Amino acid sequence: MSIIRFGIIGGGWRAEFYIRIAKALPERFHIHTMLVRDEEKGRALEAKWGIRTVRNVEQFVEEAANISFAVVSVPRTAAPDLIRELTEHRIPVLAETPPAADLAALTALYDSLPKDAMVQVAEQYLFQPMHAARIQIARSGKLGEVKHAQVSAAHDYHGISLIRQLLGVGFEHAAICGQQFESTIMQGPSRQGDPLEERIVQSVQRIATFRFGDKLAVYDFTGDQYFSWIRRSRVLVRGSKGELVDSEVSYLKDYATPIHTELRRVDTGHHGNLEGYYHRGVTADGDFLYQNPVAPARLSDDEIAIATCLLRMGDYATGKGTSFYSIAEAAQDHYLALLMGQAIESGLTVHTENQVWMNE
Repeated sequence: MSIIRFGIIGGGWRAEFYIRIAKALPERFHIHTMLVRDEEKGRALEAKWGIRTVRNVEQFVEEAANISFAVVSVPRTAAPDLIRELTEHRIPVLAETPPAADLAALTALYDSLPKDAMVQVAEQYLFQPMHAARIQIARSGKLGEVKHAQVSAAHDYHGISLIRQLLGVGFEHAAICGQQFESTIMQGPSRQGDPLEERIVQSVQRIATFRFGDKLAVYDFTGDQYFSWIRRSRVLVRGSKGELVDSEVSYLKDYATPIHTELRRVDTGHHGNLEGYYHRGVTADGDFLYQNPVAPARLSDDEIAIATCLLRMGDYATGKGTSFYSIAEAAQDHYLALLMGQAIESGLTVHTENQVWMNE
């Protein structure tokens, strides 16, 4: 198994996910170079992680012969120009979400890329273990024809990507309604760590419905869910022969035979198990629905998902694999998220329109 060598443009919080993954899996990944424009920040990253950094795109491009692809992990306003410049130099790109800030920028980016540009987007939620298992169940036929999903697991385009995956929706038009609700919550952990004092803050909840023809989705999310100890994520998927509620699955084997099963995580290292502490996969009905492709590395679910994106990008960039989340897919999810924001702000039903990427 060859090592996937890649570079990173960006040195922020998200970029460090890729660094941690590469350090946990040196036999699978190697970060050759990082482009970090701020010299002090670049030197700090070099000292902390032992990765060479450069200061401009020209220096980064000079290293292209040593990498299979570049990860673009910068603000959405800066990403399009970098994606275009890298593709001009025939460097495959794995871009962070979203690849552009608004509809005009999404359209301009899609129109400006050559048809053979090797660009994918690192939408990780569909590759998180439990979500991947849920998607597998939704596509398995056990639930029958799936027409309804409720997702309260991720914000904006992330949550919408799960909705489309669970419903099997492509670029179909949608009618979107939404509203926003504020309530109080005891402040919990954040990116900076655990709370240091008791503090009541405002929690903003966004609820929206998406009607894709005869399919209906409900989006429900509050940003507290990512870190909160008291706000859980929830997923419901309903089909003509069964439904999935979080980790519980109920379906009809035939008209007279109900089956009840559960998505069960297989995590090692518990209760005296000596395999080490890592995630092995997700089972149901005695079979693996999902198996962790980077086991036995000790990674969080989100890091496993990002590592999966890196593995797939490694295959895609070398011609061994197919597209797994294209610019068109990313643009559609972000477009729907932007329209959801309009629906919530206006209180009106908003309808999608044809976009340049919808014919992919």
